[in-house]
Amino acid sequence: MLDPFYGMHWMLATPFDQNEEVDYDSIPNLVNKAISSGCTGVVGLGVMGEAARLTDRERTKIAETIIKSSGNLPVTLGTTANGTKAMIDRSREAEQIGAAAVMVSAPSMPKSNLDALFGYYYQLAEQLTIPIVMQDYPQTSGVEMPVDFIVRVANEIPNVKYLKLEDPPTPTKISAIRNKIQDRMGIFGGLGGVFLLDELRRGSIGAMTGFAYPEILVQICNEYKNGKSEGAEKLFYDHLPLIQFEQQEGIGLAIRKAGIHHRGLISHPTVRHPAGQLAENTYKELLEMIKRVGLK
Repeated sequence: MLDPFYGMHWMLATPFDQNEEVDYDSIPNLVNKAISSGCTGVVGLGVMGEAARLTDRERTKIAETIIKSSGNLPVTLGTTANGTKAMIDRSREAEQIGAAAVMVSAPSMPKSNLDALFGYYYQLAEQLTIPIVMQDYPQTSGVEMPVDFIVRVANEIPNVKYLKLEDPPTPTKISAIRNKIQDRMGIFGGLGGVFLLDELRRGSIGAMTGFAYPEILVQICNEYKNGKSEGAEKLFYDHLPLIQFEQQEGIGLAIRKAGIHHRGLISHPTVRHPAGQLAENTYKELLEMIKRVGLK
């Protein structure tokens, strides 16, 4: 049976105005684009959403705005915090305001303390009825999640129903996990979709990512689901240059926001300080790349 979360979940950017204040009026535009693109869901308050640069008050209002705009579209909210209590409080608030799931990355902690990390997720699972998406993203968290740790979580914490895997090489890690737990945990790719095709081949159930053209990744997931692997391959490789261009370390978020702004979905491409804004020559390269792959 196909998992109800199968497909593309668009990671929403947090729009800011030129003064770095949250542009709440642009949030419904993003949600509506996810709906019109055929996304399975949206994800707010993740790394793409600059969650670490938001105040608690902003986080709550952004979450409420996303959910109010989403209609029947499932909303996953990022609730990561360095303290277990703060993470649980954020997650309980997310459930109370209508989130379909929460996404939680590892907190800052000694890399070897996997028992403490297990407890972080175990305590959360005791407090929630909605599913938990465990995010494996060592580039931002600084914490490695070995395959055996993920297997332990899948076996012992049933409410951690999904894994967002962003620890490359992701296809290899998907296979290693699948060999031990089969389908007990749904696995999503991320990283802008750069490994999406191989991830689907290895048994992922889609992607949670912020690529500025989510409809392309939706089509790839749908083609693959319907057994049209050649169509999925063509779509993927036709657009791979833009996917890779977006996924540049250090400036990827600024590139994505520039692309989303170019599409008219947000009023400004502002990234909150201390992140830098996109250089003019990189923006020109982005527009050339969009044109080159045949997108408007």
